[in-house]
Parts: sequence; C-alpha cells; structure tokens
Amino acid sequence: MSALKRFIENLLPRSLYRALLAPYHAAWAFGSAVRYGFPAKKLIVIGVTGTKGKSSVTEMITAILEEAGHVVAVSSTIHFKTGKTTRPNKFKMTLPGRGFIQKLLAESVHDGATHAVIELTSESALQYRHLFLSLNALVFTNLEKEHIESHGGMEQYFQAKFRLGRSLARSIKRPRAIIANEESEYGKRFLSLPVERAIPFSLSDAQNLDLADSQTSFDYDSTRITLPHPGAFSARNALASIKTAAFFGVPVPVSAKALAKLSTISGRAERIDAGQDFLAVVDYAHTPDSLIALYEAYPERRKVCVLGNTGGGRDTWKRPEMGRIADEYCDEVILTNEDPYDEDPQEIMNAMAAGMKREPTIIMDRREAIHEALSRAKTSDVVLITGKGTDPYIMEANGKKTVWSDAQVVAEELEKLGTKAAGPAIIGT
Repeated sequence: MSALKRFIENLLPRSLYRALLAPYHAAWAFGSAVRYGFPAKKLIVIGVTGTKGKSSVTEMITAILEEAGHVVAVSSTIHFKTGKTTRPNKFKMTLPGRGFIQKLLAESVHDGATHAVIELTSESALQYRHLFLSLNALVFTNLEKEHIESHGGMEQYFQAKFRLGRSLARSIKRPRAIIANEESEYGKRFLSLPVERAIPFSLSDAQNLDLADSQTSFDYDSTRITLPHPGAFSARNALASIKTAAFFGVPVPVSAKALAKLSTISGRAERIDAGQDFLAVVDYAHTPDSLIALYEAYPERRKVCVLGNTGGGRDTWKRPEMGRIADEYCDEVILTNEDPYDEDPQEIMNAMAAGMKREPTIIMDRREAIHEALSRAKTSDVVLITGKGTDPYIMEANGKKTVWSDAQVVAEELEKLGTKAAGPAIIGT
C-alpha cells in the first residue's frame, strides 16, 4: 500500500494529489473522533503552531500547568504524554495521522488528564488532523520561510497554518483565545480571529531583559522570570507560555517557578555536560532564522559548528543560505550528513558549501563529524550540533533509517575523549 501511495504521489502534481487525498484524511479525522467518543470535548485543549519554537512553548506551557496542579497530556515533536505515561516521538512527524491524536486524547482522559497541549503543523492541517480537537486556545509563535517548495509560497504556507486558526474560531468551547506574536505580520492576522480573547506577545513585554548563554531573565507583571535557556527566542517562548497560562487562571509567579525548574528541553539548546571545559549543545535549528538565533545566543564564545540540511528533496533553496550563516557566525564549520532520503548527500553538502567563503570540513559520517568537532573544542568554546534535535533516525535512500540520537552520540564521544558523560536528560521521566 505504501509503495503504491508513493508511486501515485510521484506521478501526480502535489496539489492534485493532496486534493484527491482530502476526503480520505477528513474521514480518518471524523471516524477516529467518533470511535473514541470525541475526547477533546472533555479536556482543555491548547494548540501550538508556528515555524519555530513550537516544541519549546509546548514544554513550557505543560510545565506551568503541571506546576499549577493540573494533569497534562502532550503531543509534540519530542514526546507523547497521557498524564501517566510518556514515550518519545519516533514517527519522524510532529502529529501522526490515522486517528493517532484522538486515541492519545482518549487515553489521556482515562488517565485523568484535565488539559492537553498539542503541537500542530501546517502539514497536519492540510491532512485534517486538527479537526475535532475542540480547541480552547491556539498559540502562534512565528512564520518563517520553510516548506516553500511544498506549499508553493509564503502565503500558501500561512493559509495552511491559518486553517488552525479557523478551527479555533469554529470551536464550541468558551471562552477561546488566540495568543500570537505581534512582531510578525502573520501574527497580527491570527490576532484578528473572531474569538473572545486576542492576546499579543512580543519581546518588548520582557522588561530589563538580561541575556546570557546559560540563562535568560526579564521582568513581567512585577515578577522576575529566570529560565535556564539562552537567547531572545527563549524569552519570546516564555512570554507566549506565561500569557497562555494566565488565560487559564495560572498566576505569573507560578509560571515563573515552573520555568525556573525547566532545566532541559530535549533537543532545544540542550547542553550535554560530561565535565568538559567547553559547552556542547544539541539543537533542532534547521532553518536560517533558527540557526542565526542559536548562534547569536553565544556571542562571547568561539563556535565550532556541525550542521547538515534537514530533509533531502525539499527546501533546497536554504542550503547555500545555511552554509553562509555558519560561515559568518562560526569559527570552524563541519558539514555532515543529516537526512538525505533519496538525494545524493554529497550534492547536499556541495550546495551548502557553495554559500561559504571559507572551505568547510566535510565529514559524511555524522558520528565522526561530532567527534571531530568535540576534539577541536578549546576551553570556553561552544560546540553547536544542529539540525536533528530529538529526531530518532537518520533517513537515507530506499527507505533505510538508522536509529539516532545527537544527544546520546555527543555524550558517548565526550566519554571517548576522556570525560565521563552522564548522558542526556530525558523529558517527562
């Protein structure tokens, strides 16, 4: 069946293929909601969407709600949680299809969950996986250039995201809220949705902002917020989460307490500490904007950077741009394999190198590339390994996939270099 599906997908124009599949996906959404008794109606449901920051905001909102005493279900790129059990997301997609989310929500209701935080993507919206989620609120973080070849342009990409906003507007829940980044023109369009509360956020809400590569601090609503994550992007994510929680009655001091405890978000500026005298950081950054944001979070450190280019066969435009950014910000650059799928990985590397003035080191084996980067690090440097975050596999030609964890590989290679690594922290255990 999957082989036939791939054949048809390759044969037809993408827009026609999606149009033909629309009834199929809609039927799955409706059928699974009926089968599991429309579980979203029994929960407070918060959707999170945007190009960047979705997983971090999902984790932050979850931590805050749990600090306030709620039992929270989670569906994200990182993991799935019912309230009692947690398991990593190994699907290589943020929101799986075929009724997955309805089943998860039903299990969560059974486990006593009162709230659900669901990371939503444009692809999931195009495949109607957002239907029957009965949203109480939707958080929009930003919209940056990504999936352009897939969607056909930025406006089409926005409209796919905006399906989620329309779903919020149709929700039977009351009151409903849209929480959106007003620094984005797209965010302002989300804020115009016909719901009871439109709640904007922006970096200007963070008073007395103090950015360091170990933490971010700012004042909000007469409360000092300090979270152990770097960068202005962390402040924006925190503001979105605090304002969302406030809509549901959580006081800001409770949010501050929760965020201060959230020391690790897997694959998001995640430090791997094995007692070495430099920083080793794993991050999902896979777009030009997210790469810049990460690099700018460590302004005073010498940077050794390992990167590939997420997803062979798509977003080819960004390859030289990613190389250019790494060339500009990093003291040393190592290009490596990531997820080439059926593309020639060497051609991907060449396209990235074409955007660079300096000649990069190219090491196709990702483990060897990480080892080389760590071995080059000097005292107080930062080694930044980007692109995969918590992605559980390296995807190669003919459907081959290799089990993978950047965080675990970094820990293992640090140990080989003479430091004893405790291994990466795991969210939700």
